[in-house]
Amino acid sequence: MRILNQDPQKTEVTGLSELIAANAAQVRDDIRNALPPSVTILDLDLSSVTFLDSSGLGALISLHKTMRSRNGTVRLINPAPNVRQILELTRLHRVFEIVTR
Repeated sequence: MRILNQDPQKTEVTGLSELIAANAAQVRDDIRNALPPSVTILDLDLSSVTFLDSSGLGALISLHKTMRSRNGTVRLINPAPNVRQILELTRLHRVFEIVTR
């Protein structure tokens, strides 16, 4: 996983392959710890994520709450079809901004 602070208001996370019980808490904590106070946009590139379970969904929701407390947003970038399907089944596609590039 790579965390890029591109500008004072935006952080991008790339290189995630799975967001599952085994790594969800660590990924969430690593991202939170890397967020400068000025960041209001968190872009999570999900194009390489092959599997997402309920713990991964919980981590996404937790990051969403963190960003909302800053009056910010989490954008999910290019979720793979299977990940997008999970987001739609759980109606989380209504919570997160999903960006296709």
